[in-house]
Amino acid sequence: MCGLAHYFEDEGIATTAIALVREHAETMRAPRALWVPFELGRPFGSPGEAAFQRRVIGDALALLNSSNGPVVLADFPDNAPGPKADDQTGWVCPVSFPPPPSDDAGPVVGLLQEIDALAPWYQLSKDRRGRTLVGVSGKSVPEAARFTASFLDEVPVDDSGRVPSQAFKDAFTDILAYYSEAGTAQPGQQSSGDTQRWFWHETAAGKFFLDLRERLMSCGDKRLELIAARVMLPKTQGG
Repeated sequence: MCGLAHYFEDEGIATTAIALVREHAETMRAPRALWVPFELGRPFGSPGEAAFQRRVIGDALALLNSSNGPVVLADFPDNAPGPKADDQTGWVCPVSFPPPPSDDAGPVVGLLQEIDALAPWYQLSKDRRGRTLVGVSGKSVPEAARFTASFLDEVPVDDSGRVPSQAFKDAFTDILAYYSEAGTAQPGQQSSGDTQRWFWHETAAGKFFLDLRERLMSCGDKRLELIAARVMLPKTQGG
C-alpha cells in the first residue's frame, strides 16, 4: 500500500495509509501513513470493536490535513482491545505431542513428529473452511520443514549459486499457516493472539524457528537477515 500511494500521489490523488510494519513504511516513505501496533491482518484492531476501529480510521484520515511533510509517519497510541471476559472460554489444546526427541536425533525430528500429530486438526480446519493458506511454497509441510532445517548448519545455495531466500520464506509461511489452522480447529474459543503464543511458546516448531531465527540474523545473507529480523517473529511475541 505504501508503494501504491506514490503512484496515486503522482496522479494528484491524496493518500493516507495504515501500516502494520513500521519499518516498511519508513523504507517506502509513503506521503502519509499511520503505524498501528496490531497483529498482522488486523489493520483496524480487534473485530467487533466499532468505536475503536472508527478511531483508527479517523486518525489515518486526519493525516490528510497535516501540514508536515513531505513524509508523515504517525504512531497510533493504543493497542487493540483484548477479547471481552464474557467471550473467553480458554484455550483448549487436546493434542498430546510425543516427548521431545533426544538432542542426537536433530531438531527436525521433533518438528516432523508435531506436524504429524497436528494433521487431523489441520484437515478438520481445511474441511470446515473449504480452503487453506498452506501451499505457497509448492512443498508438502514435512518437505517445507526439512527444507527450512537445511538452513541451520549453513545457508544453502541453488544451482545458480544464489541463496533461495524467497523459497525459505515461502516454506516458513506454509508451516506457520499449517499450525495456525490446526490450532484454531481445536475445541474452545481462542484469539489469533492465543494461537501465536501457543505456536511460539508451546510447540517444538516455535522453539525450532526461534533458534533458526537467531542463526539467520547473522548469517551473512542480507535478504535472509531481513526475513529473520522483520518477518519471522511477530512484534507481539517479542520480535
